Amino acid sequence: MSAILDGQLSYSNTVPCGTVHRAAICEVFLTDSVRVSEDEYLIAAQLPRVHSYYSDHVAAPAAYDPLLLVEVFRQASIYAAHTFLSAPLDNKFIFVSGELNITDPEALRISARPGRGEIRARQAELKHRDGVVTGSTLDLALSVDGREAATMRTVCQWMPGAAWDRMREKGRAALTLSPARPHHTGRRVAPIAVGRTSAQNVVLAEAEVGEWEVRTQVVVDQANPALFDHPLDHIPGALIFEGFRQSAIYAANELFGLSPRSLLLSRVETDFTRFGEFELPTDCVVRVVESPVPDTVAFEISMVQEDQQIARARVHLARTSPITGALEDRFAYAAARA
Repeated sequence: MSAILDGQLSYSNTVPCGTVHRAAICEVFLTDSVRVSEDEYLIAAQLPRVHSYYSDHVAAPAAYDPLLLVEVFRQASIYAAHTFLSAPLDNKFIFVSGELNITDPEALRISARPGRGEIRARQAELKHRDGVVTGSTLDLALSVDGREAATMRTVCQWMPGAAWDRMREKGRAALTLSPARPHHTGRRVAPIAVGRTSAQNVVLAEAEVGEWEVRTQVVVDQANPALFDHPLDHIPGALIFEGFRQSAIYAANELFGLSPRSLLLSRVETDFTRFGEFELPTDCVVRVVESPVPDTVAFEISMVQEDQQIARARVHLARTSPITGALEDRFAYAAARA
């Protein structure tokens, strides 16, 4: 953390892995911070130009992935709790909700150097228990190379490991869980159908398409190093966000013929309602709430296990170009399934 507020945040080293709950150094994107006032902080982040997960997209021109920004905001929320709110490093975190809004897609264009992000974080609300801070609501705004790109509100809580274990044991005891009922392991959909190039980064298997609704099967691949940076006892938020995005892109293509090449996640409002368990199959139920207008399409999506909602979202996709490419994508999709 910068010792003084001199207007210059450092981008020369990453913050310690433990302060953002990451195991791999390459998955740590924050580099520095400074406290501006009692409830406001500046946090620096370096955005990688190339990443096996966040750079794997068919859209052009090359741009920083909105879900990379979600991860940066997630790291900033955890880092702020540890650094400025004295949350113990061994505490466990729960994310209650998050609302991302891309304010300027042009600011996400990748240039000749890694993007220098500056996050202005304002403490909107604190949660206390027995006089100790145990949760926070942060309003965050991210600028990339001096140009505001996105905002996000995050709501999170934290607790000691023993309290976490008791909560998880109680929740799991109320469910019928068996290792014999694994997640979906069927063949994943064609990468082009969800805007990807690598099958490893596809998180959808089979899908059922109705007139105004699509139901997708979510693949939980714990071998994916970006989604599962370290062992977890539940489905992580990063996979839930990706499941929502890919389900929305798949639905936009199937229902309206919109090309995944020209769709950008522009806004997502998410609530996490219960833990996702590894022993239960997971689906996304996608319903249209806004038919395509010149620039956007929106869906309401529920992620469910045995028809019990574990998370919900409203996902907005922005069209970055006309529908050109949709026919080519359908041919590529058909060839991949053949």
